[in-house]
Amino acid sequence: MANVIDGKSVAAALRVRVAAAAADFAARVGRPAGLDVVLVGDDAASQVYVRNKGRACEEAGMRSAIHRLPVDAAQAEVEALIDGLMADERVDGVLVQLPLPKHLDEQAVLGRVAPEKDVDGFHPSNVGALWLGREGLVPCTPWGCMRLLDTAGVKLEGARAVVVGRSNIVGKPMAALLLRRSATVVMAHSKTQDLAALCASADVLVAAVGRAKMIGAAWVKPGAAVIDVGINRTAEGKLVGDVDFDAVLGHAGAITPVPGGVGPMTIACLLENTMRAAWRRAGLPRAALSI
Repeated sequence: MANVIDGKSVAAALRVRVAAAAADFAARVGRPAGLDVVLVGDDAASQVYVRNKGRACEEAGMRSAIHRLPVDAAQAEVEALIDGLMADERVDGVLVQLPLPKHLDEQAVLGRVAPEKDVDGFHPSNVGALWLGREGLVPCTPWGCMRLLDTAGVKLEGARAVVVGRSNIVGKPMAALLLRRSATVVMAHSKTQDLAALCASADVLVAAVGRAKMIGAAWVKPGAAVIDVGINRTAEGKLVGDVDFDAVLGHAGAITPVPGGVGPMTIACLLENTMRAAWRRAGLPRAALSI
């Protein structure tokens, strides 16, 4: 039976440390660290995500603000809002909630967020820093995945890791983080030949494709660590991952559930990134940061 990696408890412990760092920051600087979220449109799922992020910030003792624009907001209007947040010294982190309406140039919008306030880790400078092994802000979901692997005691050095999915948000940064830990990494996707056999060769398997229960027991090497990033809703309304959890549970060495695995870590790592951004912007000593 696999070790079920409890993302809720790992995230809760990280949020306690972030709250302590936030209190320390406020005492040193005289103001709370601040996260500002830009939300364009009225997508129901985005509304929920943004509300949860704001609540988490406030619970950690950080300032949170949500800036809402209508679904038909012009490119110039969105960029002007972001430019104003870049000029505001009270703003330590800025997050643009994705997806944006289709008429907007997503990369241009994300590029307006200065690297030092880019708590999502999507700015080209932060992406480059990740691949070059330099210090920068790292995308929250893959960073959370790495924390879960470490919590489970998964040995990464020399391990064969397969990442299924090549998005800029999860797949690519996940591969970069695994490479930094000396894993041998293969990136797979919808065009990969013999995908099942490739997955079955992995010591560490990360699923981030958005297809419900695509990965079954035959796709998983006995004893492998399986990180399921997928969140899919079935016709019955149940949330499931990209991995068939029940089938793989007795096969893998460690596995994350859905829900309760990677999801809670994404918000916890967003708080951590915001705190790190605030700390660096204030010029505080890195060694004093307790997260």
